[in-house]
Amino acid sequence: MPMDVLDKEILNEIQWTFPLVPEPYVEMAKKFKLSDDELMQRLAALKKTGVIRQLSAIFDTRKLGYKSALIAMSIEPEKLDYVATQVNKHPGVSHNYERNHEYNLWFTLAVPPGSDLKTEVDKFSKLSGIKKVRLLPTIKLFKIGVKLDMVEGKEAEVKPTEEKKKIRDVSFAATEEDKEYVRELQKDLEITNRPFLKSAQKLGITEEQLLDKVKYYEEIGVMRRFAAILRHRDAGFVANGMIVWNVPSEKIDEIGSKLGAFPQVSHCYQRPVYQDWPYSVFSMIHCKSQGDAEDMAKEIQKQIGIDEYKILFSSREFKKTRVEYFVEHEYAIEGYIPA
Repeated sequence: MPMDVLDKEILNEIQWTFPLVPEPYVEMAKKFKLSDDELMQRLAALKKTGVIRQLSAIFDTRKLGYKSALIAMSIEPEKLDYVATQVNKHPGVSHNYERNHEYNLWFTLAVPPGSDLKTEVDKFSKLSGIKKVRLLPTIKLFKIGVKLDMVEGKEAEVKPTEEKKKIRDVSFAATEEDKEYVRELQKDLEITNRPFLKSAQKLGITEEQLLDKVKYYEEIGVMRRFAAILRHRDAGFVANGMIVWNVPSEKIDEIGSKLGAFPQVSHCYQRPVYQDWPYSVFSMIHCKSQGDAEDMAKEIQKQIGIDEYKILFSSREFKKTRVEYFVEHEYAIEGYIPA
């Protein structure tokens, strides 16, 4: 089903802002001068067609005590599908792509408190066909937050204009009660009149108490936001480009902060360098064609003044899901290798 302009306006809104009230769809419908029934019908249709992947709390992995990293693997081409399939079975793997580079498999891995990231990565060493592995944990986070601009003609200018969201800096260690909240809030929110009611009842509290907790998690940065995640390709953004920049060490903070301020950049991190991988700053962009992405990268390059960069496009998506926090399952690679 084709989306009309109003669908696209709603998608722009719901990716970043969602009313944290007992009847959120009523509040949102007012903004778009719709009845709540019509708004819910539109959202249900966008979910059914696959444009909306999920509507839920989006948590900060590190604030919850998890360790995570981007992993790059150089794999013999004929073994790529096999290795990707085995990697996908790890419950901590959320994103897994083939990219157009010697390092042809890139995935993110998150492990719960008390687990060792390198130990989990080493489990993959039993798989045949892997030539090299590069562990690329975040050294510094400059930005995380995908917002696809759905409305043609309203795209933001390619300039570093966004301000960083301010959060209250308090120490946080997830209690058993917090874990129960997280398990509920990470579930896909139903499109019903009172979508928070079922979770509140399950937790033995009122909707208002649950929403107060959600707002507190956002205030202290444990929750990045409560919002919709879209399927990029279904939304028309087929060029998923990871731009990696060779930034002099003394300029990393300056360049990373500037990149993070571009509305078109969804993720920006400092990561380790290796002898065969000199790129210290990673940024993600999502465009409707590779040509658009290449043009955008050139425009960004002109403004940040870093000459050496590469765009690695994802040619295949092997896995894209959300990490389920505090519902871990043990992963043993031996169980998946054919005899």
